[in-house]
Amino acid sequence: MPELPEVETVMRGLDAVLTGKRIRRAETRRADLRFAFPPRFSARLEGQRVLGFRRRAKYMLMRLEGGESLLIHLGMSGRMVARQEGAPVVPRIGPQGAASDARGHNQPPEAHEHVVIETEDGWRIGFVDPRRFGAMDLMPTAAEEEHRLLKGLGPEPLAAEFTAAALSEKLAGKRTPIKAALLDQQVVAGLGNIYVCEALFRAGISPRRLAQSVAGARAERLVPAIKQVLEDSIGAGGSSLRDYVRADGEVGRFQDRFDVYGREGERCARCPGPPGCSGIARIVQAGRSTFYCPRTQR
Repeated sequence: MPELPEVETVMRGLDAVLTGKRIRRAETRRADLRFAFPPRFSARLEGQRVLGFRRRAKYMLMRLEGGESLLIHLGMSGRMVARQEGAPVVPRIGPQGAASDARGHNQPPEAHEHVVIETEDGWRIGFVDPRRFGAMDLMPTAAEEEHRLLKGLGPEPLAAEFTAAALSEKLAGKRTPIKAALLDQQVVAGLGNIYVCEALFRAGISPRRLAQSVAGARAERLVPAIKQVLEDSIGAGGSSLRDYVRADGEVGRFQDRFDVYGREGERCARCPGPPGCSGIARIVQAGRSTFYCPRTQR
């Protein structure tokens, strides 16, 4: 599933293409994704000007001038494909600000493209989701935080309000492993398996450690590590594992910079390697693979 940096990267790509544009046509090609589209979904989008975007956890919110917001969740395999009408290959500005190529309308539609949004100036956005675990919904912009999928989410990890003191308060009394606590969306919103592993490594904290023991001095190390690993990944366009690509079709590059994730048995940057250590370990916690360095993460 795309995690926070991937969702942020996709959102920035959509923002560059759609903000300020008016939606000419919207089409759904099935009745539902993870759940049914809201009543009159296409009609409520058509004719609306896009005011801007906001990300909340792993959800994107496209705000419309009529006072509603379109919620988009990519699910396990969803991706947004931006194309421009005209020539077969059209240069455009991608989410990272670099020129890239986008296919025109004369190209065949993507397989499993379930939603299409077209703008008056010729942009075409397709929502491709082979496994249909993604979701789209409409809500009043003023009531975004009350939506059933957003209500109760914890703080945004990149927000100024996410501090060591705030995290310590959330972790107080929790006897679950810190890895599981950080994946709890009520503790902190948007973190997933990859970036929790990477942040714990940077902070030198074992994923096995009880969450309540991280409150205090260890949280002072962990919060900056979380913020930095997310910012580094966003800067690299996210991590492309399995289905994820950016809105312009390019892959992310942060997977080339993983410290521990997916590197079982390899030497980590802090260790001398055999015989002094046996390399990066993989364990299973709550059904998820955890990668860490037993020698340096305590």
